[in-house]
Amino acid sequence: MSKDSLSIKDNRTGKSYEIEIDDGNIKAKDLRQIKVNEDEFGMMCYDPSYENTAACKSSVTFIDGDNGILRYRGYPIEQLADKSSQLEVAKLLLDGELPTSDELDKWLSDIKEFNNVPDGIENIIKSFPQDSHPMGVLISSIAALGTFYPNAKNITDEEENYKNICRLIAQVPILAAYFYRHSKGLNIVPPDDSMSYSENFLNMLFDGDEKKMNPALVDAMDTLLILHADHEQNCSASVMRNTGSSEPDPFSSVASATAALYGPLHGGANEAVLEMLSDIDSVDNIPSFLDKVQKKEVKLMGFGHRVYKSYDPRAKFIKKAADNVFEITGTNPLLDIALKLESIALSEDYFIQRNLYPNVDFYSGLIYESMGIPTPMFTVLFTIGRTPGWLAQWNELLNDKEQKIARPRQVYTGYDSRDYKDISDR
Repeated sequence: MSKDSLSIKDNRTGKSYEIEIDDGNIKAKDLRQIKVNEDEFGMMCYDPSYENTAACKSSVTFIDGDNGILRYRGYPIEQLADKSSQLEVAKLLLDGELPTSDELDKWLSDIKEFNNVPDGIENIIKSFPQDSHPMGVLISSIAALGTFYPNAKNITDEEENYKNICRLIAQVPILAAYFYRHSKGLNIVPPDDSMSYSENFLNMLFDGDEKKMNPALVDAMDTLLILHADHEQNCSASVMRNTGSSEPDPFSSVASATAALYGPLHGGANEAVLEMLSDIDSVDNIPSFLDKVQKKEVKLMGFGHRVYKSYDPRAKFIKKAADNVFEITGTNPLLDIALKLESIALSEDYFIQRNLYPNVDFYSGLIYESMGIPTPMFTVLFTIGRTPGWLAQWNELLNDKEQKIARPRQVYTGYDSRDYKDISDR
């Protein structure tokens, strides 16, 4: 009997099975040999929400939730957020290695080559009602963007894939900024190739407003985009891979991942934080609100994380960025509520014992709010940051020979076979 195997005895039949262990795991398909009768399909794993199912092998991102570790391609997130830039991190995620100086220069040049959207996109964006939720517009406009690049369907063409990766990273922020300007009834601000990635985005939002373009705010935006760039096989990354497994163009896959990110349990969490703070309304109401949290009458948004059982490593670093932003923007009633809430939650046993530490969503929402970015735009900014990670996951999927079109199984709980009844007999 091999040491790299798992012995299973089926007490229903008395039969024993030896399942090979590969990289510390077993292949779910190997369980299909376990059956009571030969005409059965075989045993499956029932795993709602895929909490303990690995659907792929990936070298992009590593998370150790128990110890608060997040690494992109082996590099600690703290080092990348401190020393790198959004586009350098994007190149790392896609290629697996930090670029040399020449490689980075070419990458920046290639992104800027596509730093404009096709004629017609502006009209599509302006056709949406001004009060539309920006995420709904972004999902639609990313899908629409793909129709302007018909060759994007040739996903076996590496050169074409590279162009479309550059297009998506360059143009998703443009789509976001264009709708923001439209929603405010303002003139569109075109991209400026002389600016950095984050600076250009803020300029397209705020048309060169010096207060909004402060270098500390530009740095904070770049940091936020890095911290959001990838997060292993989360809901939207899984959707990116699932959609990509049917081999559409990457614009369609990114649009579907963006739709997954839209939800309040995923990318919309930082928006929910600001809504919570608005509901609290005053620092004086915090004790009664936290009492309701302990009674499970309301949810404490922006605290705790499904993966991290200790402090979210992104939150540790983003707190520094938040402090830098607050020095520039000052505080306001909503921010005062947030900081007091954080202080109390970090000191009370109830929250400490349950690992309810502030997460990245708590701080990112506060930063965006202080920078004057409307709450509905928060998840849009998350999308901009996450696009390179999705594309790295998609690119890895294309090169994984073990991958096929995604097709999860189910445990059927419906009726057995029955005969149709005429409507008069029902």
